[in-house]
Amino acid sequence: MLAIPPGAKGRATLVVASEHLANRFKHSILPPVLATPIMVLVMENAALDAVRRYLEPGETALGTLVDVRHVAATPVGHRVTAEAEVTHVEGRRIVFAVTAHDEVEEIGRGTHERMVIDLRRLMQRLDAKAGPRRAP
Repeated sequence: MLAIPPGAKGRATLVVASEHLANRFKHSILPPVLATPIMVLVMENAALDAVRRYLEPGETALGTLVDVRHVAATPVGHRVTAEAEVTHVEGRRIVFAVTAHDEVEEIGRGTHERMVIDLRRLMQRLDAKAGPRRAP
């Protein structure tokens, strides 16, 4: 991993489609607005965008913590833009300030953390965890 400087920024966007709505993605009793997990997805993508140029071949940065507030509803058809800024780096742990806006207003804000990991080691651990399948 290359040194990741505080202040590194990333961005991600999403045009809200019907499959992103709370009443489709989660439960029909909810209104037709952007689902919170989808807003978080865009925020996480912005964070990854902020650090991907600092990752060595064979590394990635997995999300480990999300602490955000979803403060305004967004209808289908609006573009959501999330921005992430690195605020702290401690070893392989990266902390971000994240925000999300639709075409009218801020819809979310909070913090997010990611951990830089070696993909080969992760795959070895996943293979060991999967182990032989047992019959039910």
